[in-house]
Amino acid sequence: MSDASTPVIVLGHRFADEVPEMAVPWQAAEPPAPRLLILNEPLAAELGLDADWLRTGDGVRFLAGVDVPDGAKPVAQAYAGHQFGGYSPRLGDGRALLLGEIGDRDLHLKGSGRTPFARGGDGLAAVGPMLREYVISEAMHALGIPTTRSLAVIATGKSIVRENLAPGAVLVRVAASHLRVGSFQFARATGDESLLRRLVGLAIDRHHPDAGDALGLYRAVVRAQADLIARWMLTGFIHGVMNTDNMTISGETIDYGPCAFMDGFDPATVFSSIDEGGRYAYGNQPAIAQWNLARLAEALLPLFDDDQERAIEKATEALGEFRGHYAAATLTGFRAKLGLTGRDDVDDATLTSLSEDLLTLLKSEKADFTSFFRTLAAAGDLAFSQTPAAGDLAFSQTPAAGDLAFSRTPTAGDLAASRTPTAGDLAASGAPAADDLAFSRSPTAADGPALSRTPEAADGLGAFEDWGKRWRALGPDTDAMNRVNPVYIPRNHLVEEALAAATDGDLGPLQRLLDAITAPFTERPGLARFAEPAPADFGVYRTFCGT
Repeated sequence: MSDASTPVIVLGHRFADEVPEMAVPWQAAEPPAPRLLILNEPLAAELGLDADWLRTGDGVRFLAGVDVPDGAKPVAQAYAGHQFGGYSPRLGDGRALLLGEIGDRDLHLKGSGRTPFARGGDGLAAVGPMLREYVISEAMHALGIPTTRSLAVIATGKSIVRENLAPGAVLVRVAASHLRVGSFQFARATGDESLLRRLVGLAIDRHHPDAGDALGLYRAVVRAQADLIARWMLTGFIHGVMNTDNMTISGETIDYGPCAFMDGFDPATVFSSIDEGGRYAYGNQPAIAQWNLARLAEALLPLFDDDQERAIEKATEALGEFRGHYAAATLTGFRAKLGLTGRDDVDDATLTSLSEDLLTLLKSEKADFTSFFRTLAAAGDLAFSQTPAAGDLAFSQTPAAGDLAFSRTPTAGDLAASRTPTAGDLAASGAPAADDLAFSRSPTAADGPALSRTPEAADGLGAFEDWGKRWRALGPDTDAMNRVNPVYIPRNHLVEEALAAATDGDLGPLQRLLDAITAPFTERPGLARFAEPAPADFGVYRTFCGT
């Protein structure tokens, strides 16, 4: 990149310099015919990159990692991780590459060829999964959920072998960093305390500068992840593969593989084809996050205290803070979703009872979790004295997966594919009590007048009417509700429709979907189909770990 017309781009290499034991110098494979499929121009501007230049042949070669700036040090990152509960000591970037840091953010590739961590894989990626990550990550950003971003998707001009031949692609990803729980597991497993300390220092400097030390860093990550998971739950997002190598230290959502958004509300919802036991089901996500954080504590124990017993006590106490952070974030989110922010006369107990009763009703009716709250805001402007029709409450006809009660605390069988967490793992404090989290307990008689405590004996629509009267009596701000409850999310049937068309060379449906979901709170004419649940004939939805 030495041509006079080439803009000056500086890619830092802090990761490669500060923890070289975890960085393998590598070069992206050169695609035979690289072509820009989609470019995120606003993100390019944030990074100080010239979008017009990125669209040129030289710009595309830069994005594909083939021509990098002088002084750059691309590396494949090493990390370990628990995948579905089973520990793998050596995972790493099998088909990914950290090009470097641009400003304070990572520039990273997926599908850029085999690396020493590739194991049996070909190091490549298909167009569909790469565009899927682009779509979902940009939707998450628009929804205000911390996330990695997608800068571009490059078609490689090479077909790759999956179930069938598929066009190949490279995703250009931007992240606060790619430090993850698995990074610390890898460093701890080396037995090199100096490496572990340097990794902690790098994480503190990049993400949590007020943390001070390893224990402060751990507390900051616990808080960040509690807030992130609450945001997922409040929007019906299911990550699908919450392995420890997919949990960031920054608190961003990462690795959009078998993820999806829930239509009809059911805590047992699982979309991933490989999650046969439902380990990563929607309702299990808070407990899985704590389980993962327990693994991070194990990796950091030597830095918490020289005495192992005191180190475990400190870790257990810090991990226990997840419950309070998560419950607070969940209640704050429900205040906003129900239009009750700023209502000091609505205490947490009242809000918790109202929210949990609503979740019980939504589950019993398989109501569409996204459109319900917009419909509720509209209904709030009308008299709530008549029984609403099913259509008014946006009941989904999409069948739900299973009939697991949302009030059930995940069991060891749910949380561990290969071993049951023990007290020594810190998991004793890692599973939330059923009554600690607003998303995970059933109402009891102590909560006050019941709506649907015995749904067998109550008419569902009448219960909604009764709940609606309680809600309206609190004086909700329906305009505020519409500022936080989206009209448009990446509906699963629309994502599949757009990806199928894009794979065949038509990017029109993808662009129209992006236009809707990147402004999710503003209802616009002509976009009604982007707000509707999947049709009844869409069937049971399954996702695959293609990214």
